[in-house]
Amino acid sequence: MSEDPEPEDGAEYFGREIKYAREAKGWSQQTLAAKLHCGQPYVSKVEGGKQLASRQFAEQCDVVFGTPGVYTRLRERVAQAGHPSWFALFVKLERDALVMRVYESQIVPGLLQTEEYARAMLEAVRPDNLDNLVAARMSRQQVLARDEPPHCWFIMDEQALRRPIGGREVWRAQLEHLLAAGKHPRSVIQVVPHAVPAHPGLSGAFTLLSFANGTPGALYADGFPEGRTTEEASQVADAERAYALLMSVAVSHDASAALIAKYLKELGP
Repeated sequence: MSEDPEPEDGAEYFGREIKYAREAKGWSQQTLAAKLHCGQPYVSKVEGGKQLASRQFAEQCDVVFGTPGVYTRLRERVAQAGHPSWFALFVKLERDALVMRVYESQIVPGLLQTEEYARAMLEAVRPDNLDNLVAARMSRQQVLARDEPPHCWFIMDEQALRRPIGGREVWRAQLEHLLAAGKHPRSVIQVVPHAVPAHPGLSGAFTLLSFANGTPGALYADGFPEGRTTEEASQVADAERAYALLMSVAVSHDASAALIAKYLKELGP
């Protein structure tokens, strides 16, 4: 029986595996930090489960331990496991989607968030597992990094652009990231202007997923304390109609980019 207690979460599990690998090599934390080109305090936090390692950290571990892809894949699985149980089905479906239609009323869509913006937003609810939640959110963005990413349509209410989450510099980086993301040929970003008094998205954020080979579509509807995922055809159809209406009241992709750029310019140098 191991003298160490069972790890309580994914960050602890990953950190424990790194510690075992390091000790098997006879290395100190300082030695491993030097090989990974990072600080010893960071290695200590990772090994202690206080922080889930970055993807770059995991990739470098594979190099120094001679384990091609092992720690990178483990870190990815751990990050995905950081999602709440009720969100797990949606994350699985999201990875297989060919087309994604996303609407957000209050915040930047999760797939378009910078890590700093996501951290500031999630920190507001003061969770015990903030690092895991941030890592889980960032892990979802891997779908956009595939050789053939899904075709994505993002619609935001302008209200999301009026909420500078994270402060001036975090918000600046987030707006710049939005503009860059909108240049991808498979991504469209539209904004519903504040001047539109009522629209179908006022009831809350939702995402529609479409798949290949005639597989039924799926709907994720946000909510408190948890969202829900359904493949019920009638509900998916209702959401598709609502999304079509949102597209009709949102300004064009180019006009939306100009609006985002306006908010960025207002931040000043």
